[in-house]
Amino acid sequence: MRTGPIWPVTLECGDLVLRPIRYRDKKEWTEVRSRNSQWLAPWEASNPDPAGGLPDYRHMVRSLNIQAAQATALPFLITEWQPGLRNPAIVGQLTVSSIVWGSAMMATLGYWVDQDRAGRGIAPTSVALVTDHCFRALGLHRMEINIRPENGPSLRVVEKLGFRDEGYRPRFLHINGKWADHRSFALTAEEVPEGLLGPWLASRRS
Repeated sequence: MRTGPIWPVTLECGDLVLRPIRYRDKKEWTEVRSRNSQWLAPWEASNPDPAGGLPDYRHMVRSLNIQAAQATALPFLITEWQPGLRNPAIVGQLTVSSIVWGSAMMATLGYWVDQDRAGRGIAPTSVALVTDHCFRALGLHRMEINIRPENGPSLRVVEKLGFRDEGYRPRFLHINGKWADHRSFALTAEEVPEGLLGPWLASRRS
């Protein structure tokens, strides 16, 4: 088990800044999510309890902060420096969750990106940046990403970065109102001794 805090942390690469989600981000976060509601709906987690629902923004941030303090999550916002703005704009979210220490040293990673910024390398750059941080700074051994088979953009992210396809997980998560199959992708630290970010950025330049 790691000793000492793992949060907060900010990671940067070019115009991208991955930073902790905050209560005061509610207005901007809500605007981005509202504008992307149809784009994100097919991949949204849902509550299998017919009488239940998902937490509101404040409860979501509170839960993520608690998990971060317990060293079981890293709740990042993906932000981007854009012309004319005083601060980087929110363009997505990336959460490292289910961090397990001890003999496992593993975690799961999930993300979404603003449709207006999709296709510009934001998702793979963010995933590479965070995976390198988890392997090198935190000493984790395995990173896992679970994706709906129909989610073409996310499948392209793991393909670009070289995550290994470990097969189907039937009815793995409750998504958009029903139990949904997923494909599981993973990497271990030994598979990428040079890290992910450097090779990914080099491939974009070639």
